Amino acid sequence: MAKDPVRVLVTGAAGQIGYALVPMIARGVMLGPDQPVILHMLDIPPAAEALNGVKMELVDAAFPLLKGVVATTDAVEACTGVNIAVMVGGFPRKEGMERKDVMSKNVSIYKSQASALEKHAAANCKVLVVANPANTNALILKEFAPSIPEKNITCLTRLDHNRALGQISERLNVQVSDVKNVIIWGNHSSTQYPDVNHATVKTSAGEKPVRELVCDDAWLNGEFITTVQQRGAAIIKARKLSSALSAASSACDHIRDWVLGTPEGTWVSMGVYSDGSYNVPSGLIYSFPVTCRNGEWAIVQGLSIDEFSRNKLDKTAEELSEEKALAYSCLS
Repeated sequence: MAKDPVRVLVTGAAGQIGYALVPMIARGVMLGPDQPVILHMLDIPPAAEALNGVKMELVDAAFPLLKGVVATTDAVEACTGVNIAVMVGGFPRKEGMERKDVMSKNVSIYKSQASALEKHAAANCKVLVVANPANTNALILKEFAPSIPEKNITCLTRLDHNRALGQISERLNVQVSDVKNVIIWGNHSSTQYPDVNHATVKTSAGEKPVRELVCDDAWLNGEFITTVQQRGAAIIKARKLSSALSAASSACDHIRDWVLGTPEGTWVSMGVYSDGSYNVPSGLIYSFPVTCRNGEWAIVQGLSIDEFSRNKLDKTAEELSEEKALAYSCLS
């Protein structure tokens, strides 16, 4: 029997990430090859014409799974009835801007979009925040959409997770699909901690620890971490534009695993509301290793944390606490 369409909202849909993301959703990359979708696309009024151009292209691509397109500059229309919301729109940091300036702009954006989702989205709507500062934008959204369960508001650190997988696969010259269980802890920023202490690689002799195969702790504790932390900046330097294709792809990965489940024995990284696991302060949106089943995520428990890792986990939590304080100061 044919499935009912799922309504998926993409904000900032006329931008670079949105333009890469909407065809992936329409093609079934996010929710599977048998799940029809209705796309809701929101952007700001100055982008209305470009947004209409994206809608025209979606029509022209004749995606069999795409059962409708809503393209609008009205947040209420965009949020009405949506089951999944991918929040790509935000205010980017511009040259000469202080962090507080960017934060106050994003606080007002996420406050108004949270209200629209709160009042008009479908019950049990799942929200993924992509726009930076992603963790803190998600926290603001949670604050102003109190009826959306906190477990339904997440932020994107899957891009960093995938970057870490990519670096290990290149270093070992193995298929990226054979590497699993890296972890991104903390903030989607340059303080995040890409951790390979529990990661493994599938070999002809069975699964082997990444540390054992790489056999270079100096690289794993140094260059590997900074490469993943600063990959976004490196891509901007090379492309003169920020990562769009990889961000869109990882947003699809994040939602797909959340909705359809993670493979047995595999975890992924998601920015979720901290419950105090691993001594991370509760009340922050922090990236943890999670498994997903039946549309719910759960933090992987019981992993050993060495002293090197503990320092990294605490440092990124400190930054998130500072960001939270800054964001809340913009509310007053």
